[in-house]
Amino acid sequence: MLLKLGVPKGSLQEATFELFRKAGFNISIGKRSYFPTIDDEEIELMLIRAQEMSRYVEEGIFDAGMTGLDWIRENNSDVIEVADLQYAKQGFRPVRWVLAVPNDSSIQSVQDLQGKHIATELVNATKAYLEKNGVTASVEFSWGATEVKAPRLVDAIVELTETGSSLRANNLRIVETILESSTKLIANKEAWNDPEKKKKIENIVILLQGALNAEQKVGLKMNIPKDNLSQILEILPALKKPTISNLSDEGWFDVDTIIDEKIVRKIIPELKRAGATGIVEYPLNKVIY
Repeated sequence: MLLKLGVPKGSLQEATFELFRKAGFNISIGKRSYFPTIDDEEIELMLIRAQEMSRYVEEGIFDAGMTGLDWIRENNSDVIEVADLQYAKQGFRPVRWVLAVPNDSSIQSVQDLQGKHIATELVNATKAYLEKNGVTASVEFSWGATEVKAPRLVDAIVELTETGSSLRANNLRIVETILESSTKLIANKEAWNDPEKKKKIENIVILLQGALNAEQKVGLKMNIPKDNLSQILEILPALKKPTISNLSDEGWFDVDTIIDEKIVRKIIPELKRAGATGIVEYPLNKVIY
């Protein structure tokens, strides 16, 4: 069995390779190659633009692939959406396609676009959004540098953003969000009906989601005297319940837990003051729920 898997070329490429590495797969690729190698003889990889991925998966050229919900909707692709993989180029939150206009524009809502001119790469989804809101406007495909086209070439743009910084740098303000998107692992229907390929896809998803779950968490272990145990357990926000083990020294416990990395710097001093010693923070590769 060989699973043909498409991985996104472009802005998501390095983030995807890093995610696979944390999931336990080693991927390497030459500078000009579109065919990465992976240390799994059951997987064959090919790089392809996320914008095209869902079409090739639907047609069966790939058994499965990774692309954004935005491009699945844009291409109206009939594929199996196997899993949501919450990561992007700059972080772990969904990206947004937003309607944006120059700061001094009189446009305040989608209704103000009646008869106006819009540039975007996401043409079909933009037209659907306008139709949903009862607005008739001209929508043209943008080949790039969309932010610089308003107001000289168009009245508004629909553009992808994670932080909004590029829009602000080009003196644009967001009017509305038309679509939120995250990375999806999708499968061809015929491949999904193949028991071997389906199991392989599900195995990959388990490992990738485990790596994502671990991305913003750390392990924390410490030694705690018996008299301080209840006080320290109240401080710890455990993933489920911390693991508590007896130490060879009577009256002492070893406590091991998983917590959000963002709160570690706050609670370690609290743990120390509450009597914890030998506090060790360690990174995680995967957390499987």
